[in-house]
Amino acid sequence: MKKFRKVLDGLTTSSPVNPGGSPSCGSAAGTPSTAPTPRELEIQETLMSEHFQICKTVRHGFPYQPTALAFDPVQKILAIGTRSGGVRLLGRPGVDCHCQHESGAAVLQLQFLINEGALVTACADDTLHLWNLRQRRPAILHSLKFNRERITFCHLPFQSKWLYVGTERGNTHIVNIESFILSGYVIMWNKAIELSTKTHPGPVVHLSDSPKDEGKLLIGFESGTIVMWDLRAKRADFRIYYDEAIHSVSWHHEGRQFMCSHSDGSLSMWNLRNTAKPFQVTFPHGKTQRDGRKESCKPILKVEYKTSRNSSEAFVIFSGGLSYDKAGRRPTLTIMHGKAIIVLEMDYPIVDFLVLCETPYLNEVQEPYAVAVLLEKDFLVVDLTQSNFPIFENPYPMDIHESPVTCTAYFADCPPDIIPVLYSIGAKHKKTGYSHKEWPLSGGTWTVGSQTYPEIIITGHADGSIKFWDATAITLQMLYKLKTSKVFEKPKSGDVGRSAELVEEDPYAIQMINWCPQSRIFCVVGISAHVILYRFSKHDANTTITSLVVRLQCEMEDVISPSDTENTPCFSDPSGLSPQPQPPSPRSNTPDSVRDSNPCLKVKDRMIRMPPGYQAELVVQLLWVDGEPPQQITSLDLNSAYGLLALGNCNGLAVVDYLQKTVLLCMSTLELYGSADPFQRLTRSPRKNRQSTSGTHALCVSESHKCSNTVCFFVTKLKLSLPTDLKTDLGTVENSFSRSRSSSVSSIDRETKEAVTTLQFAESYGRKSDTLPTPCLWVGTSLGLVLIIPMSIPTDEQERQEDPVTVAPTGTVLMLKASVLRFAFLDCGGALINSPYEVWRDQHAPDDPDRPRKRKLVNFSPSSSQEASGDGHLAVVCSERQAKVFFMPSQACLYVHNITESSFVLRADVVSVCNSVCLACFCANGHIMTLRDPVILYVCMFYSLPSLRPLLDVNYLPLTDMRIARTFCFTNGGQALYLCSPTEMQRITYSQEMCDNLQEMLGELFTPIETPEAQNRGFLKGFFGGNAQTFDREELFGEAAAGKASRSLAQHIPGQGGMEGMKAAAGGVVGELARARIALDERGQRLGELEERTALMMTSAETFSKHAHEVMLKCKDKKWYQF
Repeated sequence: MKKFRKVLDGLTTSSPVNPGGSPSCGSAAGTPSTAPTPRELEIQETLMSEHFQICKTVRHGFPYQPTALAFDPVQKILAIGTRSGGVRLLGRPGVDCHCQHESGAAVLQLQFLINEGALVTACADDTLHLWNLRQRRPAILHSLKFNRERITFCHLPFQSKWLYVGTERGNTHIVNIESFILSGYVIMWNKAIELSTKTHPGPVVHLSDSPKDEGKLLIGFESGTIVMWDLRAKRADFRIYYDEAIHSVSWHHEGRQFMCSHSDGSLSMWNLRNTAKPFQVTFPHGKTQRDGRKESCKPILKVEYKTSRNSSEAFVIFSGGLSYDKAGRRPTLTIMHGKAIIVLEMDYPIVDFLVLCETPYLNEVQEPYAVAVLLEKDFLVVDLTQSNFPIFENPYPMDIHESPVTCTAYFADCPPDIIPVLYSIGAKHKKTGYSHKEWPLSGGTWTVGSQTYPEIIITGHADGSIKFWDATAITLQMLYKLKTSKVFEKPKSGDVGRSAELVEEDPYAIQMINWCPQSRIFCVVGISAHVILYRFSKHDANTTITSLVVRLQCEMEDVISPSDTENTPCFSDPSGLSPQPQPPSPRSNTPDSVRDSNPCLKVKDRMIRMPPGYQAELVVQLLWVDGEPPQQITSLDLNSAYGLLALGNCNGLAVVDYLQKTVLLCMSTLELYGSADPFQRLTRSPRKNRQSTSGTHALCVSESHKCSNTVCFFVTKLKLSLPTDLKTDLGTVENSFSRSRSSSVSSIDRETKEAVTTLQFAESYGRKSDTLPTPCLWVGTSLGLVLIIPMSIPTDEQERQEDPVTVAPTGTVLMLKASVLRFAFLDCGGALINSPYEVWRDQHAPDDPDRPRKRKLVNFSPSSSQEASGDGHLAVVCSERQAKVFFMPSQACLYVHNITESSFVLRADVVSVCNSVCLACFCANGHIMTLRDPVILYVCMFYSLPSLRPLLDVNYLPLTDMRIARTFCFTNGGQALYLCSPTEMQRITYSQEMCDNLQEMLGELFTPIETPEAQNRGFLKGFFGGNAQTFDREELFGEAAAGKASRSLAQHIPGQGGMEGMKAAAGGVVGELARARIALDERGQRLGELEERTALMMTSAETFSKHAHEVMLKCKDKKWYQF
């Protein structure tokens, strides 16, 4: 205990350390330390709780695990349903909306109310939902829950308010769309089939009304039974019993024949004049065998039968139907047009497809122009108007998951010239051969809102590729793609051993990203313990890649002695331990001596032609030591003004001068402390083969700040992709959190070395005695310790290229609880101090004698501000449990806040929002909610700086997927993102201002369009019965004629989310209508009274006239003197 206190003496002016290891300078936010500060800081903090609100903005990527597809041919909006209950609505570029069913039940089927701005979804929990699409955030208006039957198929005729619903029992119910109430009219399965039939026909797999007569409903059962039901007569017109199971049915537009697809790979054509047998049966992909029989084929899951006005031949489009003769054949979509059969091979299985037609009327010539194909992991649209059937170029970012995303970074308010430059370079490598026509999904409207500052999202992938995305104005478009694997030689068959022992499948997988937008220097960390540094150039170049190797292997076991464990803050609870990798054990038979002093991958050592864009300049690799692979890199930082690169892992720290291509520092963590080591380390024991942890895979998320710092988390594979496995760890409520923490996120025990968890270059003070800031490297470790390493860098450009850089650890140590995550620096006015950087210059540009290429540096140090250089600055340090604000150079702890005691912080960053700065933390809350299953919540916390006053503490999401934990990252401007599924990226905002302006930023899904008029078919076709017959469904299905349905059959649930929005949107209109109606009533009443008065006056006038006439007749013949 005495030694522990001696270490703290002189480091800070805070009060003594308590036994728990945290200073007593105040665990409550905003409580200044009792010790006097070097000066009274008068910083006005403007951020308030009213400035913050958590809200989802937009979702990008391909809908994960899609199940259903629907299209509105008038509005030209497409909907995709998913297995998790999500609905994705797509229109023109910028019109992209995601909706979610609260139940999370899979979406079985989607039905648009064509040109009505509404959508019906049928879910796996046997519930129908009606969505209102006339608002920017669609919401559910009504729901109908079936209690006794399971929904299998739905059909909504065009311009009808009655929805046909088929069930697993074979019954067909009818739902009123307006009221979402069942009609008493029911088609029972035993009435639909003949009484002599002894077997159940199976579930309803198809429902459609006849194009010729809307009063006839075609019902298809799974067993092969087809029934044409007369809705008026309530009886079957005909019944078809076929041997093969039915998967789908499609009508000819004249309504005289239809086509069925079957489980044996056949297509059958039926004519209504003779339903005894099909007049045509074809096996499109079945070959005739020697015995005359057709070979067995796979089922045809769906068929579409469409006619075209320009051709006498119809389009027959179907999925499946291939023969079983070849194993491993790709899924196909077949287009039959006349005698031509075109087979389109797909990369993934087909989930559903739709033929897009010009008209919404089924009894007209359809005129198909495209096919929308929904695959398991892709979405494409085929152009039918061209003979080679090209696909349209997809304007949506559906290929985020082309290779699994392992790392993300988000940069807001980038330099305005960076996006056009990246787009121009990336456009040269785009694929060709797309259709020249415009994207057919052109529905909705979208305009760029007020938020137009440049935003870039960078994703790292398992195959070593990097993608730059333009994320401006809540859209997402790919700018540029970089393949890091091109830096290395392709491994030969016999040389796969070294890299395979470190990672089984993806030796080039990206772990961390560090990008400086101003200098355009880009740096990545790979899973094979390598770092690649790229420079941007608009010109191609022939260069060689410099390769440096670093031996990071400590000679001491960093074990805490038992006497001091009680004083170690980060070991007070196993759940607070910091993330560490565990080395895989060797699995090959290669001798250890062959592996030693070799990296995992081999860099190309020849001259390489590099195209314009990001060009590799330097590769740093860690070496095998004593038969063990190098430990994976856990932290990285780069500074373009200094020309330095720092990397660390659980063994130590290395600093590289990438201008001179030399290694400046390579030391173990213990050596960095020198005599200031606060822990007692045991001497190194003889090396032994460590326990195999081949199931451990390292993945990370980089943070997004100008020259961004990065933090790495190590996740066990078994816990990574299976949320159900996470729940098995939650067996007991008390210790579930710590088990999930240790096994899935950070997994460290007391025998693991101290790792370098975060690094940052900055203009700071390495010693208390310093009067001016100098270049420093701040180092944070997994034990909650902070080391400050000053550096001496030549200022002259020529000297910088020749003279060495001096790096001298001073032993300065600051302490926090748990693993250190983030550093940030503020000036004495509370403004954020950005790291210095070098202005970008193209090193491969042609020489210009008028403009010599010199390094131009931009420095944000306090010495360059208006205040005196001796005023110092504030250092914000955040760990997994605690945040502290230190005053430099005195190293006095001004503020401290214990963020959590029972859980841990996953991500922390100092971000700019509302013209101020705050500390943003993304935590995993240890509180267990007693629901159906124990749930751990993700929590977003925000603190004002420098006082660390809490601003917002919100439970955001349940911890069901570790992918969110490892991909969440903040950025400036009140935004953040994470991967919500393997194929989708969710962007959120924590700014109240952006939440208020979100409505105008989103696209409109519904636009008022007149419904096209039906074609006049002419006198002759109408005379011979060609026109479709219509009937009044209300008269047949209404309550007056059909009665009420049983209440136990289905339960009506009014929508919760959409009613308020509908009332708010329609409140003004409703009020005006009500006032107008009252005014009309009053006016009518007054007119009525006036009319009555007029009638009375007319009556009295007529009476007066009559009396006057009688008086005139009486007095007509009298003389004057007779009166």
